[in-house]
Parts: sequence; C-alpha cells; structure tokens
Amino acid sequence: MKKNFFIIVFFIFFTVVLTNKSYAYSSDPKQFISEIVDEAKKILVESNSKEFKTKNLSELALKTVDIKGIGYYTLGNYRKKLSDEQMEKYSSLFEKYFLKSFSSRLTDYSDPKIDVLGVEVLNSKYTIVRSLLLGTDKKPEVKIDWRVYTKDPNNPLIRDLIVEGLSLARTQKEEFASVLETNNGDVTKLFITLEEFINK
Repeated sequence: MKKNFFIIVFFIFFTVVLTNKSYAYSSDPKQFISEIVDEAKKILVESNSKEFKTKNLSELALKTVDIKGIGYYTLGNYRKKLSDEQMEKYSSLFEKYFLKSFSSRLTDYSDPKIDVLGVEVLNSKYTIVRSLLLGTDKKPEVKIDWRVYTKDPNNPLIRDLIVEGLSLARTQKEEFASVLETNNGDVTKLFITLEEFINK
C-alpha cells in the first residue's frame, strides 16, 4: 500500500513539474503551474518511448525544480558538518538520484487530468498552489499542494509537493536521516546508498 502511494506521488510530481520550458513561464505561481500542466501532457503523449520520456523529463527538471534547494533541505542539519568537498559531492549525487528516482516511475503514465484551483501566499518566498488530480474508475482523486519558491519573483521554482498532506521533501529528509543515524552520522554511507541506487 505504501509503495503504491509513493508511486502515485512520483507520478504526480513529474507529471506536473517536469515539462517543456522552451519559453519563459509566467511569474505568477498559479499560471506557472497551469502552464506546466499543459506542457507535461504534450511530453507524455508525444512518444511511447521510455527513453525519450526519461531524457526529456530529466532535462526539464533541471529547469523547473529547485533540486539544489531540495537537496540541502533533505540533508538537514547534517549539511553543517560536511566539508565543501563533501557538500559538492552530495549535491552532485543528489541531483542524479533525484532525476532517476522520479523519472523512472513516470514513464508508464500519460495524459493526467489536473485542475489548478487557487493559491495561498505564505510569505515573500513561498506560495502554495492548490490543485486536484481528477479521479478515474480505477483511481480516486488526489489533492496536491505545490510549494513554489518565489524569492526571485521572475523565476519561480518548485520546492516541494504535498500530496494529501504528505510532504515529498520531508519524507525524503526522514529517509536520509535514518541512513545517517543508523551509521552514526557517517555521510559516506549516505553517498554509498545514493550511488548504489544511481548505478543499479
């Protein structure tokens, strides 16, 4: 049950976030997400090739998601203990891990039906965009909140996805913390875990 839930989370995240950014997106967070939804559908229906989808979604993620910011967050307070060299290695590994982890779970999906409903401005740095993944005969509808980073108002980025109250970034942070705590804070063990996933 938990595995299926996270597959749905991965699907939603990449369906909406990783899209063709061949033009400048709107600086308005709600319009930003709406435009991304439309572009996502084009990518997912353009080809049945998993290789094509994975390649394009990964490239587009680099333009629309604050991967570096998410990586810093998921490492938590442990990042204060890392040297510059270790931090550089972690950032590189996390980016590869992030792209593979999500894109590999999206390629079987196509043509999602998502309604963008409204916004809640939290502060000058963050806006929540609320949306709904419409249900089907086989799947229930799912509430999705997008945490949009708006420190640079002209270049909004996705920082987190909250599905039915569950934060994807926080869940990843807890998983990394578990690895580190189990190994007495040895970050090399986390590096090994990330590398094993990337290379499998």
